[in-house]
Amino acid sequence: MASAELQGKYQKLAQEYSKLRAQNQVLKKGVVDEQANSAALKEQLKMKDQSLRKLQQEMDSLTFRNLQLAKRVELLQDELAVSEPRGKKNKKSGESSSQLSQEQKSVFDEDLQKKIEENERLHIQFFEADEQHKHVEAELRSRLATLEMEAAQHQAVVDGLTRKYMETIEKLQNDKAKLEVKSQTLEKEAKECRLRTEECQLQLKNLHEDLSGRLEESLSIISEKVPFNDTKYSQYNALNVPLHNRRHQLKMRDIAGQALAFVQDLVTALLNFHTYTEQRIQIFPIDSAIDTISPLNQKFSQYLHENASYVRPLEEGMLHLFESITEDTVTVLETTVKLKTFSEHLTSYICFLRKILPYQLKSLEEECESSLCTSALRARNLELSQDMRKMTAVFEKLQTYIGLLALPSTEPDGLLRTNYSSVLTNVGAALHGFHDVMKDISKHYNQKATIEHELPTATQKLITTNDCILSSVVALTNGAGKIASFFSNNVDYFIASLSYGPKAASGFISPLSAECMLQYKKKAAAYMKALRKPLLESVPYEEALANRRVLLSSTESREGLAQQVQQSLEKISKLEQEKEHWMLEAQLAKIKLEKENQRIADKLKSTSIGQGVGPAQENPTGVNAGGQEEASTKAVLEPIHSTSLVPDVESREDLIKNHYMARIVELTSQLQLADSKSVHFYAECRALSKRLALAEKSKEALTEEMKVAGQNISRLQDELTTTKRSYEDQLSMMSDHLCSMNETLSKQREEIDTLKMSSKGNSKKNKSR
Repeated sequence: MASAELQGKYQKLAQEYSKLRAQNQVLKKGVVDEQANSAALKEQLKMKDQSLRKLQQEMDSLTFRNLQLAKRVELLQDELAVSEPRGKKNKKSGESSSQLSQEQKSVFDEDLQKKIEENERLHIQFFEADEQHKHVEAELRSRLATLEMEAAQHQAVVDGLTRKYMETIEKLQNDKAKLEVKSQTLEKEAKECRLRTEECQLQLKNLHEDLSGRLEESLSIISEKVPFNDTKYSQYNALNVPLHNRRHQLKMRDIAGQALAFVQDLVTALLNFHTYTEQRIQIFPIDSAIDTISPLNQKFSQYLHENASYVRPLEEGMLHLFESITEDTVTVLETTVKLKTFSEHLTSYICFLRKILPYQLKSLEEECESSLCTSALRARNLELSQDMRKMTAVFEKLQTYIGLLALPSTEPDGLLRTNYSSVLTNVGAALHGFHDVMKDISKHYNQKATIEHELPTATQKLITTNDCILSSVVALTNGAGKIASFFSNNVDYFIASLSYGPKAASGFISPLSAECMLQYKKKAAAYMKALRKPLLESVPYEEALANRRVLLSSTESREGLAQQVQQSLEKISKLEQEKEHWMLEAQLAKIKLEKENQRIADKLKSTSIGQGVGPAQENPTGVNAGGQEEASTKAVLEPIHSTSLVPDVESREDLIKNHYMARIVELTSQLQLADSKSVHFYAECRALSKRLALAEKSKEALTEEMKVAGQNISRLQDELTTTKRSYEDQLSMMSDHLCSMNETLSKQREEIDTLKMSSKGNSKKNKSR
C-alpha cells in the first residue's frame, strides 16, 4: 500500500516535472523568438539610421548649395544694381554692351530660375524625408515601448518560474527526505506484510476451500433444483409471482377509495345537473303547466329523463374497480381488468352527451328566439352553447385516454409501456381542462341566471330551478377541481408504480400471463398458509446434530434394521411354532392327567366295594352294624379321596408344570439376551468396519491435503522471494529516480540561470535602445 502511494507520488512529481519542462521549452522558444525580433528590429533601426544620415548629408549639402546660390544671387543683384546707373550714362555708347548684358541677364535669370526650382524641390524632399523620419521614429519608439513592456512581462514570468522552480526544488528535496524516511518505514512494513501475507495465505486457503465447497453445493443444488432459468425469457418471467408489496397495495387501495369518493360526488352533481336542466325545460321559456312545450324540448326532456341509466354505471364501475384492488392482489395496468368496465360505462355516458348535445344547442337557440330574451341573455346563451360543446369534447378526450389505459388489461399490443407516462400526463391535463370548462359554465350560467331573475316574467319556480342548477354546476366544478388536483398529486406515484411487476423484467407480457400470475399467487399464498400449521414435536436440532455421527455408524442404518427385522421375524415364527408345540404338549398332559385321575378314582371305588362284600357274607345278621361300618368307611374313604390322593397328584403336577414353565421362561430370556448381544456385537463390528473405512478415506484425503499444503507452502515461499526481490528492485528504481530528478533539477537551475542572464541582457539592450 505504501509502495503504491510512493509510486503515485512519484508519478505526480514526474507529471509536474514534465509540465514544468514543457513550460520551460515554451519560454525558451519565446525568448529566442523575442531575441530574433529584437535583432531584426536592430537591423531595421540601423538601416533607418543610415538612411536618415544620408538624408541629413543631402540636406546639409543642399543647404550649403542653397547658401552658395543665395550668395551668388546677392552678388548678381549687387552687380545689377551697380551696372544699372552705369548703363543709363552710357546708353548710347553701350548698346552693344547692353545687348550683351541682357543676354547674360537672361542666362542668369534662367540659371536662377532653375536653381530656385531645384531648391524648391529639395525643400520638398527634405520636408517629406523629415516627416517620414518622424513617423518612423514614432513607430520605432512605440514598438520599443511595447517590446520593453513585453520584456518586463517576460522577466516577471521568468522570475515567477524561477520562484516556482526554487519552491519545487525545495519541495522535492523535502519530499526526498520524507521518501527516504518512508522507504525505511516501508521496509519495516514490508517485513510485517510478509508475515501478514503468510496469515492471509492461510486465510485465503481456508476461504478457498470453504467457497469451493459452497460453490460445488450451490452448483449441485442449481443442477438438481433449477431445470432452466425462467427469468431469461420475458414470456416465462411474466408468470413468476413478484414480491408482495403490501405497502404498495394499501396505497393503491387508499388512492382508489379517494377516487371512488370523488367519482361519487361527481356522479351526484351530474345527476342533479341533468335533472334540474330537465325541470328548467319544463318551465322556461314556456311553462308546461300553462301551455305545451315545443316538440324539441319534449324530446330533450325525454332524453334527460334517462340520465340516471348512463350516469349511475360510472359509480358502479368505479366501485367494482375499488373492490378489485385488495391487499392480496398485484395492482398494475395489466391486472386492473375492471378499468375496462369503467371505460365502457364512460363511453356510454359520452354517447348520451353526444345524443343530447344537439337538442341542448337547439333549446338554447329557441330561448334566444323567444320574445323574452334580451341581447345580454342571448350572448350568455351563445357562450353556454360553446361551453357545452367544450364539455362534451373534454369528456371525449378523457374517455380516449382512459380507454388507452384499459388496453393493457385486454389487448397487450394496444399500448406500449413507453407511452404509459405520457397517457397518464394527458389524463391529468384532460381533468384540468374539464375543471376549466366547468368554471366557465358556472360563470356564464351565473350571469344568465342573474339576467333571468331580473326579467319581469321570472317566476319563483324558475328562480328556484336556476339556483338548483347553479348549485349542481358549482358542485361539478368543485368535484372536477378535486379530481384534477388529486390526479396531479398522484400522477408521479402512478408513473413510478408502473414498474411494479416480475423481477428483472420490463413487466407483464399479456393479460393472460397476468391472470396466470395471480392464480399462482393465490396458490403460493395457500401454500404459505398451510406451512404456518404447527409442526409436531421432533428431536431438537442440537441433539440431532450430536447424534448424526452415531446414526451414520450405528445399527439404525437401513441395512442393519432390515436384517434385525428379518431376524426378529424368524425368531417370532420359531417362537410361534414352539408355542403351538408346547400348547399341544400341555393339552396331551392335561388329557393324560384326566385319564390318570379317572383310573385312580375307579381303582379306589373297586377296592372299597371289595372290602364291603366280605364282612357282609361273614356276618349276615349284623346288617345294621355292617351298614353303620359301611357308612363309616364311606365317610372315612371319601375324605381320603378328596383330601389326600387327588390333591397330592394335582399339586405335584402343578409344581412340575410351574417348574418347567419357569425353566422355559428363563431359557427363552437367556436365549433372547444372547441373541440381542450377538446382534449388538454384530452391529458394533459393522460400525467399526464402517468407521475404519471412513478413517481410511479421511487418511487419504488428509494425505492429499498435506501434499497440496506442501505445494502451497513452496509456492508461497517462491512468491515471498519474488515479492522481496520486487520490493528491492522498486527501492533501487526509486533511488535511481531520485538521482535522475536531482540531475534534472540541477539542469533546470542552470537553464533558469541562463534564461535570467539572457533576459537581463535583453532588458539592458532594450533600455539602451
